[in-house]
Amino acid sequence: MKKITFLITTSLFLLIGCSLGSIKNTKQDIAWKVIGELPAQKGYNKNIGVAGVLYGTLNDRYILVGGGANFPYKSVLEGGKKESYSDIYLLDIKDDKINMIEHANLPYKIAYGASVTTENGIYYVGGSEKDNEILFFSLKDKKLEMKKIGELPFKFQSGAVVEKENKLYIVAGKQNGKLSTKFYSYDLKTEKINELASFPGEERAQVVSQILGDELYVFSGGNKKAFVDGYKYNFKTNSWTKVAPVIINGEEISLLGGNSVKLNKNEMLVIGGFNKEIWDNANYYLGNLKGEKLAEYRKNYFNMNPIDFKWNNKILIYNSEKNSWKTIGEIPFNAPCGAGLVLIKNRLYSINGEIKPGVRINKIYEGYIR
Repeated sequence: MKKITFLITTSLFLLIGCSLGSIKNTKQDIAWKVIGELPAQKGYNKNIGVAGVLYGTLNDRYILVGGGANFPYKSVLEGGKKESYSDIYLLDIKDDKINMIEHANLPYKIAYGASVTTENGIYYVGGSEKDNEILFFSLKDKKLEMKKIGELPFKFQSGAVVEKENKLYIVAGKQNGKLSTKFYSYDLKTEKINELASFPGEERAQVVSQILGDELYVFSGGNKKAFVDGYKYNFKTNSWTKVAPVIINGEEISLLGGNSVKLNKNEMLVIGGFNKEIWDNANYYLGNLKGEKLAEYRKNYFNMNPIDFKWNNKILIYNSEKNSWKTIGEIPFNAPCGAGLVLIKNRLYSINGEIKPGVRINKIYEGYIR
């Protein structure tokens, strides 16, 4: 397949300060604070925050974030239309400030694709207006460059993708518009795709996934129900094995919509995720109530405060050697879903995301790991 390089329209050297204050650390080894916001998307006066973003790091220094979706005109309760965006932002975090290196616009809008950071650049799979493209972002002569490097034979959204030995591994999510358990490898050199052993759990989207100890781990996600189960995939035997579910002190914790970073060879850190009980109940009632009862339920549900949705605010760590979960405290801000989450050295960055159904936040939080 011929590679296509897209030209990106760019605004340079904008600056966002860190005047939004700090957040008090609570019972943990990560100190959090707000360090800024993203500027408005092209054609808008204000950025109200997005979920389902493109995110990653370049040269272990810069943060790339963009795309995503929100409801800019009316709320979900009012029948608002969801909008996605072509805006992407290249950020340099220095001296507790966000320095905007580039604000660019892609040729089309993107949201709910899968982001994969590698040593050479960032892959973005699906999630565009075409939903089957594989894009690659890198820095060339200190300028942001995007290339279309391939296509999937199906549309893809809200699933997981990892990279290993120059292959992308694509699992779960919406494939051709339907939730799926199908699992594929895509060879970045030959552009060939192979179907592998299917994911053993139920069809689902918005899973949390990382490669740990040379195996692929996939946790949680959901459909009309939220899950807490976990599985690992052995690349040598093309087989899946069940691993420890996300249960801590007897509490089932859904990671549906949450995000993760790899801390080291054997550990991953996760924040966010819809509450299992509230997610399950909402899907049942929104799908089964009718007339006035449905209208009343919708009104009460979408008018709830973010805290009442009880999304996961625990900072969780999974250890593949011990096959166990633990928590190291809580995030001192509204738990996000669909946020960007990246790690640069000993600093975490949680970028935008949804804080209740239909409502986004535009803040960028920095977590300093002591």
